Amino acid sequence: QVQFVESGGGLVQPGGSLRLSCAASGTIFRIITMGWYRQAPGKQRELVAAISNGESTNYADSVKGRFTISRDNAKNSVYLQMKSLKPEDTAVYYCNSVPRDLRFNWGQGTQVTVSS
Repeated sequence: QVQFVESGGGLVQPGGSLRLSCAASGTIFRIITMGWYRQAPGKQRELVAAISNGESTNYADSVKGRFTISRDNAKNSVYLQMKSLKPEDTAVYYCNSVPRDLRFNWGQGTQVTVSS
């Protein structure tokens, strides 16, 4: 039912910026907390940022102060503005509900590569 399509990733130099977008299907998006997850090669998927339907936000310590999550319910979209990117931020980034809802499948994600 609910689908997520991530976009905006790419190759960026350390210290650079990227803005990720997530387009979701279904009106249920309006009432759920959404988050951005990432998975680096050989590592577990981790939650890096979350935003509630009331737009309360939370961030992993590793990205706090550098990443900003936002949402536009009218567009069924969630965004992740990333700045001061570090090589450690290299990962595939996914959007999904927080906490996970098994009704909501993972999308393909979008690759972010931070390299000099």
